[in-house]
Amino acid sequence: MKRRAAAIGLLFLLLFSGYIARLAWLQLTPGYGHKSTTSAMSRSNWKRMSVLQRERNLVLDTGRGDFLDRNNKPITGETYYTLALFPVNMKNRDAVGEKKWQQAVKKLSTMLHVPEQELVSWWKQLREPTFWHKGKDKLPYRLTDQELKELAQLHLNGVRALPYRNRYFTTFAAKQAIGYISQHPEHLELVYSKELEKGKRNKNDQIGGSGLERSLDDLLHGAGATSVSYFTDGNNRPLLGLDYRITEPGNPYYPLQVQTTLDLELQNQIEAFVDEKSLKEGAVVVLDARNGDIIAMISRPQMKPLELGDEKKWANHAIQAAVPGSIFKLVTEAAALEAGVTSEKERFTCNGEYGKYGLSCWKEGGHGTLTLREGLAQSCNIVFATIAERLTAEQLERTAAALGVGKQAGWHSNRAFGPFYKPLRLLGEEEAGRLFTAAEKAKADGGVMAQSAIGQRDVLMSPLQAANLVVTLLNSGRVMEPRLVQEIRYANGQRMVSLPAKGAPAESGRIRPATARKLLHGMEAVVDHGTGRSIRQGLWAVAGKSGTAEITKAGAPRVNQWFTGYGPAEKPRYAVAVLAENRPPGSSNQATELFRGVMDILALHAR
Repeated sequence: MKRRAAAIGLLFLLLFSGYIARLAWLQLTPGYGHKSTTSAMSRSNWKRMSVLQRERNLVLDTGRGDFLDRNNKPITGETYYTLALFPVNMKNRDAVGEKKWQQAVKKLSTMLHVPEQELVSWWKQLREPTFWHKGKDKLPYRLTDQELKELAQLHLNGVRALPYRNRYFTTFAAKQAIGYISQHPEHLELVYSKELEKGKRNKNDQIGGSGLERSLDDLLHGAGATSVSYFTDGNNRPLLGLDYRITEPGNPYYPLQVQTTLDLELQNQIEAFVDEKSLKEGAVVVLDARNGDIIAMISRPQMKPLELGDEKKWANHAIQAAVPGSIFKLVTEAAALEAGVTSEKERFTCNGEYGKYGLSCWKEGGHGTLTLREGLAQSCNIVFATIAERLTAEQLERTAAALGVGKQAGWHSNRAFGPFYKPLRLLGEEEAGRLFTAAEKAKADGGVMAQSAIGQRDVLMSPLQAANLVVTLLNSGRVMEPRLVQEIRYANGQRMVSLPAKGAPAESGRIRPATARKLLHGMEAVVDHGTGRSIRQGLWAVAGKSGTAEITKAGAPRVNQWFTGYGPAEKPRYAVAVLAENRPPGSSNQATELFRGVMDILALHAR
């Protein structure tokens, strides 16, 4: 009995050893291209064997979080049904039979408005599953309700109507403020190397390239994608019983929802208005006069998320620093009043020429005798050059800082908080602007001060800063940090984190409320009878300050045209800054005209 047991055991050992040897041979021995299917399969290497049964995968939803406006209207993210096609072996017709298969393909080609032979030829060449695209459209084809009904009757293997999550609406409004996403493997390796090693991210993942998409990318990335899998055997024949299967992360808290401070309806209306008025290059910023929240932020040229090309072309002009011209006179007057080197009652004489530094007034022949308030209303260069020479560079810089000018203005946190494990700045690309270069500040002679006082020379300011300057004056000198996000919520609506409105006090303190009131009175005079009187008539009485800055672009003289102000004048609700860049010298101030139109849109919206 023992001998028999030993013999049987040895027999089984030899048998299993043979199976193991056979398996190793199939996996490790390279094939030599035999014509016989069985022979080719038996002599294929392990890599080929691993794909004999294939799982065809197609991403339906990346799982990235979406943006909402202040009224919970979606800014990004819509789901619609599209047509997905999977690579299948067309020699193996469906169970319905050859004739019915051909009829179904013909109906499909008719539905898609493409020749049958062209469709079949394209389908045969598929190596990976894909969505159907119409012509040169970059987004998957949007199926109509009727097409969905027709498709359900075809019963074609490898063809499915599936829900697709599109990131950007056709009418996507909040372009540069929201930003864009794109594939950037180098950046992923640099910033997310640990996540890549752990498999939490893939080199082909799309990440935020600018705006909130970039600053909130860590959270927006989500818990994973939703994809559809379609199973075939080594001959691309559908595996019966498996068909297709949708796989999703299964985390009820994701994707996240980011509620912004933007008003999507206003954003759309203002975008349409500036395009109607042909603003080629520039920006419009609308802030809540109470707390500095960003209600609308428009930048031109308009960004196209699916056609980015040169990223510099689509930069957010609302947060880029530009030469401000005469709107900077608000800062100069505040500095002079704070330093006590002038008063509203002081009288100045302007004959059109300053007499030094090559500086003259914009009005030929001058303004004659005028007070400080009238100097602001008429934007007299002579008045502001005179008071600037009484100031030091430090006094001008200190007042600018107290008004939130010359530094990044947008909402930020210098410490980690909530789900953010590092400091956060919502508008990461925002430029700080400046008053002087280091060399100019070092000498800061009369010429530097006089030209800087009228917003020329090295002075730079962003439209966001210009609008926030008005908010500061309306709040008696209290500087706010313009906020673009109110809170971030989980998918079930539960709040993850709140980003409160907050102030941004300067180390040097704030200007006196009396100084702020004097500047506001001067801005009222600008529109009442000064350089902004052309926009006196409208749905709201408004106040503000115009500006024209001389610049050079590609060796040719150009001008930046500005207007920043508030409305309604009696009970301010909004602060608005408009910049029209690189305009022809001598052209009418487009920014002033746009400001009036934007204020009228706001007035209608408030009714």
